[in-house]
Amino acid sequence: MSNEAGIVNRRLDARENEALFDMARMGANAFGYTADLLIDRHLAQLLRLRVSQINNCTYCLSLHYRVAREIGIPQAKIDTLTAWWETDLHSAAEQAALRYAEGLTRAADTDQAVRFQRFHDALAGHFTSEEMLEIAAIVINMNVWTRVKLAEGAMPG
Repeated sequence: MSNEAGIVNRRLDARENEALFDMARMGANAFGYTADLLIDRHLAQLLRLRVSQINNCTYCLSLHYRVAREIGIPQAKIDTLTAWWETDLHSAAEQAALRYAEGLTRAADTDQAVRFQRFHDALAGHFTSEEMLEIAAIVINMNVWTRVKLAEGAMPG
């Protein structure tokens, strides 16, 4: 018996809206887990997984936990990602990227006391502008997909 659960759409099917699906597919092709990127593959996958966790997307969680294991991310990093700041498992660059991903994903929670600029500045200390744009694109793409899958009601079933 397989450990894999099939995914069922319980609400909508985004493929029925060509423009919506094409937008999401274009982002996946350019910045998804099979894309050829400038930044480290493990870091990109941790960012995808963290956005999936924040947005509670069961489809994305299922997919990106599996991919993280398949590409060899250490199990401890995968298991503790929801509280990554409580570990010593991540480099300073990874920490800056994870903070940036969380800030961009939770932009509505940003206020004067928690300005987004500080996340950008921390990221700039470790990455080139091209890499920073790629990190932003990965996070934005994941936020698009988590919203699409939420609208679809995509969940293990």
